[in-house]
Amino acid sequence: MLTPGLAQRLHLQAAFPFVPWQFWVVLLAGAAATYGGVADWRYHRNPLHLKLPAKERDAEALALGAGGVPMFGLMWLAMLSPQPSRYLVPIVVVLIYTVVAICYDEFVFHRKRCGPEETAYHRLLVFGNGLAWLAWFHFIYG
Repeated sequence: MLTPGLAQRLHLQAAFPFVPWQFWVVLLAGAAATYGGVADWRYHRNPLHLKLPAKERDAEALALGAGGVPMFGLMWLAMLSPQPSRYLVPIVVVLIYTVVAICYDEFVFHRKRCGPEETAYHRLLVFGNGLAWLAWFHFIYG
């Protein structure tokens, strides 16, 4: 259950729209990104039969494990913190790493191999996550 202080910090309301607009953007963009990720996973599973090079799997795991997971934790801590500026530098460092890891994966492994369908899934995944992150960042620091 939310404490009154936390509900106030998150700008929660009793009437619609209940939460700030940034959370709605996170919900919609995150849903699009999730769809793109699941569709890409299914595409890798069915036509490709999960035949991915080990280097590509490692690059994707590093982008998620060393980029996405710490980013989520840092953003969550910043959102709940009375002083979110403490987390700004670590967030930017992890953001830079994550963007580099995603670009490496896209430009090294996917540039030549992916057809239009898989490219569309990747774009939904990457741009959906990017838009969700920007909305969350704006909520915390805007």
